[in-house]
Amino acid sequence: MLVLAHISDLHLDGSERATTRARRVRDHLWALPGTVDALLVTGDIADHGAEAEYEEAARLLSDAPFPVLTCPGNHDSRAPYRKALLGVPASDGPVNSARVFDDTAVLMCDSSIPGADEGALDDETYDWIETTLDELGGERRALLAFHHPPVALHHPLPDRYPLARPERLAALLDRRPEIAGLITGHAHTPAASVFAGRPLMVGPGVTWTLRLPWEGEQVADRDAPVGLAFHVLDDTGRLTTHFRVVT
Repeated sequence: MLVLAHISDLHLDGSERATTRARRVRDHLWALPGTVDALLVTGDIADHGAEAEYEEAARLLSDAPFPVLTCPGNHDSRAPYRKALLGVPASDGPVNSARVFDDTAVLMCDSSIPGADEGALDDETYDWIETTLDELGGERRALLAFHHPPVALHHPLPDRYPLARPERLAALLDRRPEIAGLITGHAHTPAASVFAGRPLMVGPGVTWTLRLPWEGEQVADRDAPVGLAFHVLDDTGRLTTHFRVVT
């Protein structure tokens, strides 16, 4: 069984508010009486893509008692992300990485398009996914994590900036039965759906929570408690998600 904590959309911008909310969820996770296998952070770690914002993120996440896996969102900038958060040379190519946990692999994929709010998995990223899964031999289950959900979430804000060409992702899933589910962020609302026959889990935002159209005209609920998720992939390949708030 694999247990993953999941946060998204920290939007660190140097403000006391953003830092306080990120520390709140960090402190909650660091103090868990039991351990999780890893923490996923699915993009929009920085608000402006500035190097100082990633330096703050690195300080916040550096002493985690478990591995921290990240991928970029539309507010992130690849070169400073690599330099200040990952500690590797700056470059502008997609930021993709994988972590293997016994019989499960977690693939963190870059769905950002530099300079745009929409998302896409580009040719390089699709090739990387295929190659990584080939190297694993099809014997390990895999989870794909990226920023932009490939389905409509029934709010005009996130639905304005979707993952492009979802049919290409669906074709990949058809070819790859070892992919057990998809984990995303971007929408600032906890949500569960299905895409191409796989569970799709959307993590809540740390910085604010999206109000859906039937919840009122105000789009961003900045007073909502910080949200997180726990994803459990069991030995049968079933993905179960528990959503929590931190007050």
